[in-house]
Amino acid sequence: MAQAIVSPTTEVTETLPVRALLPWAVFLGTLMLVLLYFVGAEQGATSVFSGASVHEWVHDGRHLLGFPCH
Repeated sequence: MAQAIVSPTTEVTETLPVRALLPWAVFLGTLMLVLLYFVGAEQGATSVFSGASVHEWVHDGRHLLGFPCH
């Protein structure tokens, strides 16, 4: 039976510099804070939009995340 010779291979891992990831991290963090505001705090004392339209759009999300809304 023939035997195969396996040569050792070295894996090259590429690293991403922090400067490349930082803008995306800031963007996603800001987006998450805005979404959290609209789900959790809109239609309260710090309301940006008048009426109940935002409340109706995020109503189920409020209950899912544990925010009281009634």
